[in-house]
Amino acid sequence: MSLLVPLYVHPAEDPGAWHRLITAATRTYGVVLNPADGPGAGPDPAFTAAAGALRAAGARLLGYVDTDYGVRDGAEIADDVRRHQEWYAADGCFLDRVTATPEGLGACRRLVRTVRRLGAGTVVLNPGVHPAPGYARLADLTVTFEGHWSTYVSAFSRPAWTARHPPERLCHLVYGVPEALVPLAVRTAHERGAAVCGPVTGEPPNPWDRLTPALTGTEP
Repeated sequence: MSLLVPLYVHPAEDPGAWHRLITAATRTYGVVLNPADGPGAGPDPAFTAAAGALRAAGARLLGYVDTDYGVRDGAEIADDVRRHQEWYAADGCFLDRVTATPEGLGACRRLVRTVRRLGAGTVVLNPGVHPAPGYARLADLTVTFEGHWSTYVSAFSRPAWTARHPPERLCHLVYGVPEALVPLAVRTAHERGAAVCGPVTGEPPNPWDRLTPALTGTEP
């Protein structure tokens, strides 16, 4: 099991969740750091400490960066990437709300080139849906599904082009998963061609605000 974990809760607010994540660091593909819908205005000591502990435990750190579906200014995105690197020693970046259309592919390609020149060793794209063919070649990992378990079960459709990519390059983020069905969600992601996944039991508006114990093999 290779997990992408966007734990969007402050370490001081739920230190237990972060401790469990640190103990399970070697089971993760990466941990998304998101102090304030991005790196924030300044270094957060609690996140600095959590990031250091995760890194020491062997986790890959990905700084959260919102692209606003191609609307956000590229200089602002680059600045967020730099701050994640300088403040939290992020290994790469999690580019959220990425465009998925054929028309947006060129701009996304330029964006990925930019963040790689800045030193992002791992680039994750999150359009949250299956994007037009071509996007998955740009990044190390592409999130091709982000949504509720009920939708994942009833309405998931896998385009033929995904079969041309190794499962390790695709990820499904599923929320609202009943605790007892988390292992099934992991197996389902693998059966659907995604070797990386992130099933959580949380619900909107912030399903990523707590760590599902079944993912780490620990109890809260």
